[in-house]
Parts: sequence; structure tokens; C-alpha cells
Amino acid sequence: MKRVIHPLIFLLLSGLLSFSFFSCRKKDKVDTSPGLLLSFSSDTVFFDTVFSTVGSITKRMLVYNPNKNKVSITSIQLMGGQGSPFRINIDGSPATQVTDIEIAGNDSLYMFVRVTVDPANQNAPYVVSDSILFETNGSRQDVKLVAWGRDAIFYRHANLVGNTVWDSLKAHVIYESLRIDTNSSLTIMPGTRVYFHKDAYLAVSFQSTLKIPGTLDHPVRFQGDRMDPFYKNLPGQWGGIYLEPGSKDHEINYLYAKNGAFGFLVDSMGSASRVMLTISNSIIQNMSSAGIFAYGTSITSVNCVIGDCGGACLDVNFGGSYDFRQLTVGNFWSSSVRNVPSVYLSNYSYDTTGKQITNPLSKAYFGNVIIYGYNDDEIILDSVAAVPFEFTFDHALLKTRLKTTNPARYIECMVNKDPRFVDIQKLNYQIDSISPAIDMGGPLGIPFDIRGFDRGATPDLGAYEYAGKLKIKK
Repeated sequence: MKRVIHPLIFLLLSGLLSFSFFSCRKKDKVDTSPGLLLSFSSDTVFFDTVFSTVGSITKRMLVYNPNKNKVSITSIQLMGGQGSPFRINIDGSPATQVTDIEIAGNDSLYMFVRVTVDPANQNAPYVVSDSILFETNGSRQDVKLVAWGRDAIFYRHANLVGNTVWDSLKAHVIYESLRIDTNSSLTIMPGTRVYFHKDAYLAVSFQSTLKIPGTLDHPVRFQGDRMDPFYKNLPGQWGGIYLEPGSKDHEINYLYAKNGAFGFLVDSMGSASRVMLTISNSIIQNMSSAGIFAYGTSITSVNCVIGDCGGACLDVNFGGSYDFRQLTVGNFWSSSVRNVPSVYLSNYSYDTTGKQITNPLSKAYFGNVIIYGYNDDEIILDSVAAVPFEFTFDHALLKTRLKTTNPARYIECMVNKDPRFVDIQKLNYQIDSISPAIDMGGPLGIPFDIRGFDRGATPDLGAYEYAGKLKIKK
């Protein structure tokens, strides 16, 4: 049986459809009002330290239509055109200029920007810039594009032979690996910046030497090569520094190394009568594994900071000889669960067959140190009986459950007292005005702290003197 729609219902439905149609037509109307303005997610797209010829990350920006009706952008133009170091992608299409782009009311348009800098053989850092011009109903608006560029020398799976010196005129960027060949040396001069691509590392071969004579005003810096904000404090971006068995006479001063898998792996001394690594006034922090991993070697250290490592800040395996003075260890790692202590000492290891092998820990001296972190016990002493295991904590603030009553091993030590670091979230391990570490050090003959401030007759524990004390800079 055929159904008949009542005339009143038909008229009502027709009216609703007509209203809906005209409403949509009105909403879809392009607003041609003069003076109409767009808004942007940022008025400047900034790229921080882009290396020559490599190219940047791609950054996203949004173009908003804050008006209730549709707008038609007459023109979007990269002002530098084809000669610009910048490249833009508009609504999925790469171009230097597009016309008549529509954006619905209260909607937005995606744009993507990247840059490749051409240094023209400039040594100093420099700035390249351009802008994107938007024209809408006669109104002109622009978004600035700025990149901090730097020329660089690149190394990919490279090998240095002979005595090489790096200066600070250009950055040095390592891809995959860089090896200092046998019977060779690398000296990295003050102010030099060394950047490592993902998983890249530096290795020093048998009978070869690494020297970093940085200064207070011009430290040497090691870090990953990603400069965008997401990577600023991301650990594990690069490998580390391998001081291989039999390498020798490494001297490091004022090095700032961050965001790697580890800082230094120091493997087996070449000579029992010579210190393999001397490191002073240096900061190693935010490593996904160990800050310093030492295997049967020898290290002396003055005024150093090792902070926030996913493994031990100082991991000593298979004995050796170590002397750490005015050391600050602060391990408040939060990127994952840390199940190891900040300082681990042992006099044994295992060979490739799994057999235990031993080596005397002939010396592990810690003078005027702070060792502190989140774990209940930040020190593990792991020894094999009948093999020398010599350690001393001399004037120290320790986070530990060890019994510290042996006066030959623990001299003037404080246990489990908060050192009152200035800001552990920002990896700032200076001590504040109420720190128990103030004036608690012994006389070790180290007159200045890591910042060059006079320690006076009663030094504080750790690498930093309290900043509020009257000090005389070098």
C-alpha cells in the first residue's frame, strides 16, 4: 500500500532542509572584509645551531583563522624565493609561493619549515633569516624565520694518524666513530665544541693519547648533535669516550660532557707507574649508563662533578688505583629505574668464559667528597677475600647504609645528611647556605674550586665552594 505524506509534514521538512541549506551557505561564505587578520602559532620559527650542509629538523607552524567565516588567503610567499636557505611546505605541498588558500572559520592550516645553511667558509657562528608573507583581503602579515648556523668539520668512521690539534674556530661533528690511531694523539683546544651524531663515539688506541686543555672561561664541550629543545636534556644520544687498553697519559681539564650513553670507559692501564687518566674541573652528567666506567686502570681526579646517570656515576671494576679529591656525585636519575649505586668498587671481574678473575684494588681514595642520590645506599663495596681491597673516605658526606665506624677507612665522614644541592631538577650541584658540607673539608692542597673560587683554610666538601662565602677568583 502506497504511503502518502501529509502536506503539513512535507512543508515542515522542506522548510528545515531549506534553512539548513542556507545556513550552510552562510557559514561557507568567504569573508572579504578589509583588515581581516590571521593568527599564528608563533611569530618567529627559530632553529638553534644548524650545522653547515646537514639540514635541520622539520618544524611545524599553524596558521589560524580566528574568524567565524571562511577566509581566502590571497598569497603565502617565502620572501627569499628559491635562493632562500629555508624550505616551506604548505598544506602538504612544497612551494615558495601559493595563492588562494582557503581556511574554514575557526579552523587552521598546517605549514612545515626546514633550513639548510651554507656557511661560505665562515668560522664564527652566524645567523640566517627570511620571512613568510601572508596577504589576506589587502592585509599583510609575516612570520620570521631565523636559524643559528655554524660551519663544521665532519668525521664519519674516521681515523686520525699522527699528532692532531683541533681548534675552536669550527665545530667538530662525529658520525659513527672517530679513532685516534696507534702511536698518535689528539689535542682539543679550549672552547672547542664536539658534537656526536646518534650512537657515535670517540676511541683512543694503544699507545695513543687524548689531551683536552680546556679553561674556566673556555671549556671544551661534548654532546649530541641535536639542538632542538626536545633533546636538550635527553640522555643516550651518543656513545661515549673509549680509552682503550694500553692508551696512555690522558689529561682532561674543563670538559663538559652530557647526554651520552656513558662519559668515559677507561680500560686497563698501560703502565703501573703512570696514571692513565687525569681529569680536573670537569662535569659529566645525564648519561644513560655510567659516568666513568673504569676497568683495572688508574685515574686521578680533582674538582669534578658526575651527575644523573642511569648506571653508576663511578663504576670501578677489576681493581686498579684511584684518587678522587673534591668530587661531587649527585645521582637523582629519573628517566628510568636505577638499580645500581652511584659508586661501585670491586677487585674482580669475569673473563670471556665466565671464570672469575681478580686484580688488587691498590688504592681508592676519596677526599673532601659528596656522594648522594635517591637510592638508600649509593655506595657498594664488592670484594673478593685475600685480594687487596684498599679504600678510604677522608672527610666525606655519604648516602649509605655501610658501617662507617672504621677510622682507617672513614675519616671525619657524615652519613645520610642532605647536602642541600641548589637545584637537582636542573642538575645544579652547587651547595646552598644551609648545606652540612660547608667548611667540613680537610686540607688537601687544592686552593680553588671548579669555578676558580678560593677555598680558604676550611674547604667545603665537593667540587663547589658555597657561593655566598667571600671568595677571591683566580
